[in-house]
Amino acid sequence: MRVLYPALLTIALMVTCAMAAQAHSLEEVDQDLRDKEKYFQAVDVEAPGFTLQDADGRTVSLSDLRGKVVVLNFVYTNCPDVCPLHAGRIAELQGMINQTPMKAMVEFVTITTDPKHDIGAVLRGYGQAHGLDAVNWIFLTAAPDQPENSTRKIAESYGLKFTKSGEGMQMHGVVTHVIDQDGRLRARFHGLKFEPVSLVVFVNALTNRTQQPHGHPEPGLWESLKGLMQ
Repeated sequence: MRVLYPALLTIALMVTCAMAAQAHSLEEVDQDLRDKEKYFQAVDVEAPGFTLQDADGRTVSLSDLRGKVVVLNFVYTNCPDVCPLHAGRIAELQGMINQTPMKAMVEFVTITTDPKHDIGAVLRGYGQAHGLDAVNWIFLTAAPDQPENSTRKIAESYGLKFTKSGEGMQMHGVVTHVIDQDGRLRARFHGLKFEPVSLVVFVNALTNRTQQPHGHPEPGLWESLKGLMQ
């Protein structure tokens, strides 16, 4: 069953997105995740803004991404342990979402907390090394005129602290943030043990949230997707 799981999940997600009228509302998915996903934290606050630059020196602000759901995480490329694992999890999530119509509605954003080192080719190489698709993923760093700690300050504004230690290492936690189309922070998925399908279902609910629910199919969306993992 584990061999079939990725293919079955992709099919289920595609059917879910195509049948928007049958999708669970954001409120229902939110409550379901509160009950079933212990690494999920519901939030509803204005997402802290930022203005940074990408690998090619283009300026990117959070406000530029209004109208899309943003999946945001923080790493630094010299991190020897959890950052590569986090990048791998983001690539996994992106792969799942990009096999559905949500691909055009979601932007993945990674911000480095080591802008002094992580520039240009380093940023591009990191994405390629971890299987991230540049079609809807960007890796951002500070502009040359911004303070060296500027991106760590941004991480702090999202509730995530990166503390510099010896030999260029940084002590930090792992959080994947989800921001809605209106620039509001709506969820944090803590650590790396959350079910990928939990985040995908939450993002799908955000992409469908302007539609009125018209009842639930049997079995429900959550139950159908969770059933594929059993």
